[in-house]
Amino acid sequence: MRLLLLSNSTAPGRGYLEHARDVIADHLRGVDELLFVPYALAGHASYTATVEAFMKGLGIRVRGIHTGDPRQLAAGAEAVFTGGGNSFRLLSALYEHDVLATLRERVAAGVPYMGSSAGTNMAAPTLRTTNDMPIVQPPSFETLGLVPFQLNPHYLDPIPGSSHMGETREERLTQFLEENDVPVLGLREGTWLRRTGDTLELGGAESGARLFRRGHEPAEHGPGAELSELLSGRYQFDVR
Repeated sequence: MRLLLLSNSTAPGRGYLEHARDVIADHLRGVDELLFVPYALAGHASYTATVEAFMKGLGIRVRGIHTGDPRQLAAGAEAVFTGGGNSFRLLSALYEHDVLATLRERVAAGVPYMGSSAGTNMAAPTLRTTNDMPIVQPPSFETLGLVPFQLNPHYLDPIPGSSHMGETREERLTQFLEENDVPVLGLREGTWLRRTGDTLELGGAESGARLFRRGHEPAEHGPGAELSELLSGRYQFDVR
């Protein structure tokens, strides 16, 4: 299995995906055409055009999954990129077009998968640790399950002295662990997770990621951290 899971697709002062250009080029080496899944945003054509402009610089053609039969296009994809936006809208569309199982099978067979933000959320078993507002209601929270643990892209640390009275991201993920025995990896901006077979490595920004486990204090991991042990754990949802 070949996964590249980005926390974000844009960075201050950089063009779309430019902060991760080198790792994307390496991940997609040898790929001639990429299947793009734009369902997380409403403007599918314009979103696909943005991805086309970036991928053109890597010599890769792009086809939007919305331009034909989604299941047929997924079944024949050479590589897949699922973009960011609203995770609930994205997952709802994946169910509507009945492509979840096909994408899961193709990626399990070795087709490279790349996600950013909402597209990264899709790689986890469920949508339960997303930051998004549920603007639509998907039939289920079950996602692709390309990794057995949960992800939280755009992870934000608590801000000392903040006047915000709602829960911090850390508090929300701690609440998730009160109900589920499943690790959550909080990916800060500019970071990514890369899986090659049974190897899992953190890359990107020096800020790294924060790992939450039930019964443990959160742990910090920096770029280059080897997190392969997360792939072999036995995790349980809906336990107290």
